[in-house]
Amino acid sequence: MRPRPRLVVSCVLLGFLAVIRLMAADPVVRFDPGPWPAGSSPREVGRRITANFLARPHRLLEPNHVVHYAEICAWYGALTFTRLAGEQELNTRLVARFEPFFGPEAALIPRPVDVDCAVFGAVPLELFIQTRDPRYLGLGRPMADQQWTAPAVTGELSPQMRAHLAAGLSWHTRFWIDDMYMITILQTQAFRATGDKIYLDRAAHEAATYLHKLQQPNGLIPHASDVPYFWGRGDGWFAAGMAELLRSLPADHPDRARILAGYRKMMATLLNTQDGDGMWHELIDDPTAWAETSCTGMFTFAFITGVKNGWLDEKIYGPAARKAWLRLITYLDADGNIREVCAGTGAKNDRTYYLERPRVVGDFHGQAPLLWSASAWLR
Repeated sequence: MRPRPRLVVSCVLLGFLAVIRLMAADPVVRFDPGPWPAGSSPREVGRRITANFLARPHRLLEPNHVVHYAEICAWYGALTFTRLAGEQELNTRLVARFEPFFGPEAALIPRPVDVDCAVFGAVPLELFIQTRDPRYLGLGRPMADQQWTAPAVTGELSPQMRAHLAAGLSWHTRFWIDDMYMITILQTQAFRATGDKIYLDRAAHEAATYLHKLQQPNGLIPHASDVPYFWGRGDGWFAAGMAELLRSLPADHPDRARILAGYRKMMATLLNTQDGDGMWHELIDDPTAWAETSCTGMFTFAFITGVKNGWLDEKIYGPAARKAWLRLITYLDADGNIREVCAGTGAKNDRTYYLERPRVVGDFHGQAPLLWSASAWLR
């Protein structure tokens, strides 16, 4: 019997999607970190942090009164963790938390006017990847598209924004250190959800340009072009953004070699600046600065991802990742809140400003990388 045309088309489509998923699926190294002490395994910690996330109200970004980007980063991590860990009940609750955005909480959805607002789209795109509900794609994909599309009112764009679009960059481009995560995760998620290579090309071009403009000879990134300090979480955003992008970037992509080289250069310096107990500091290259947890979580994620994908030497970076994880989770309290998180920080050419930043407990900036790292251990 000859197969029906619709069945043939369906099989071809499924085959195409399978190829796309293989391009985006990660591990080539079966890295075994060894047995975990009681209560310290990624599954146990991930469950605690996810339960903590679900118990909290939305954090809002002012003055717009919309969902804060740090909550989105934690939500994305919780969704990937629960999927990888097979935590169906927690995953179902994470999905349900989003449902009000299609109704009474719609006003909390940011307009994608900058990187902090547009990154919201990463969560509905992850929900689409997991559920195939087209509502999520209809919400997340336009946010990714609008990063490269001039607003209808062109007067909203400065001459610099127009120049960025003309150069193939997002009009959201600022050359601020956290952009490397905010822009690339949204575009990479759009690729993972659709298989459309345009999103990878955008993210890769953005990443290569940021590396060219910002990365220093030591591999690190200053907080801003006029601020010569290597702020921990700032470099953490950069490290995590490169790791997420490389995880989905095909080996033959023209920008991959440049991004991988920049990633490895940064990882080498991070290895040399890691404390003996596994932590990194508020200022990365200053061992007298206070040990900071959000950057440590982000660097841990970048190390684990690099080892599991064969980009970093397992024998060197594997133990460093394990040491960082085990030390990091000692900063958790009984409710799953992590302490010693640097408060939100703008760039300032003042060393004392960084050293005296407030240290907060349970901030999503610190919770999110714990979930990313738990996911990375399970991939």
